Amino acid sequence: MSKKIWLLVVLLVVMSLALMLSVAAFSVTAQKVESGTWTASLAEDNSKLDLNLQVRTEWSEKTEKNDKDDKDDKSGRHGMGQTYQFSDLQGLTREAAVAGGAVRFTIVREAGTIECEGSFQNRKGTGTFRFTANPVFVSEMKSRGFDFEKESRWNDKGHVEDRVFMAAALNVTTALADDLLSAGLGKLDVGDLFKARIFKIDSNYMREMKASGYPNLDMDDLVRARIFKIDAKFLTEATQMGFTKEPFESLVKMRIFKVTPEFIAEVRNEGLSDLSVEEIVKLRIFKIDAEAIRKAKAEGVPVEINQRVKWRLGVERTSRRAI
Repeated sequence: MSKKIWLLVVLLVVMSLALMLSVAAFSVTAQKVESGTWTASLAEDNSKLDLNLQVRTEWSEKTEKNDKDDKDDKSGRHGMGQTYQFSDLQGLTREAAVAGGAVRFTIVREAGTIECEGSFQNRKGTGTFRFTANPVFVSEMKSRGFDFEKESRWNDKGHVEDRVFMAAALNVTTALADDLLSAGLGKLDVGDLFKARIFKIDSNYMREMKASGYPNLDMDDLVRARIFKIDAKFLTEATQMGFTKEPFESLVKMRIFKVTPEFIAEVRNEGLSDLSVEEIVKLRIFKIDAEAIRKAKAEGVPVEINQRVKWRLGVERTSRRAI
């Protein structure tokens, strides 16, 4: 190898190392979160701790100075409330929290470490904390397609510091990322990790919904399904009620308006069969149950749902005038 080529190789190696070090230094600096405050209260049975972490980041302090005249700017503080098992709080026992006095405890997560100190009195605590991010976590997540340095689709206007801190508070892990990716849900981002942890969505639930006849649900659909308690059991009930291959939105409506097998059986016993989900929902909205159907029949109201709705509205107006 000639001397010129050797020098060129050495130069490239040095430049590569310098670039790696600068990227690492940037990553650590970007993820640094300044101290914040915490408040806490014990559950009634003393088994868990409701802990609220209010963080102030270096970047948000600068934002406040630059935008101090903007009354709508709330970027200076970011709160995160969670219920923790005492086993997650290293250095704090339920006995110490109940007894009161000075405390120090640590929450160790893959995304970083939250070190808290303060005191408890009358089952309530308050104090300060410091968060130290783990730069390896960010790089590991990025290698899986979850870039904490980018805004997510989840209405996210924060900075990398906020996302990493939130990941630590929620205990978002690389194992969770791997699990979600294994379900083949499509393109996911950092916001989807937070949704999955908050709403307890994992690959088993994803596969369960796919196997139940809904293979094309995205993360937002799964979040709504969790919120309205739509699972394999409910889908089986819907099938037993005679509703098969309904659009996902119809399932949501059925949950919102409490369409149950019992209600379906009642109205069908009164002669209202072959109703669509929209018609069943109308009955629920306008409080037309078995008793109301019998009254409408007695007054000669046609069976057609819209006629029953008009009848119900007329009854209510009459009742209000009587009052």
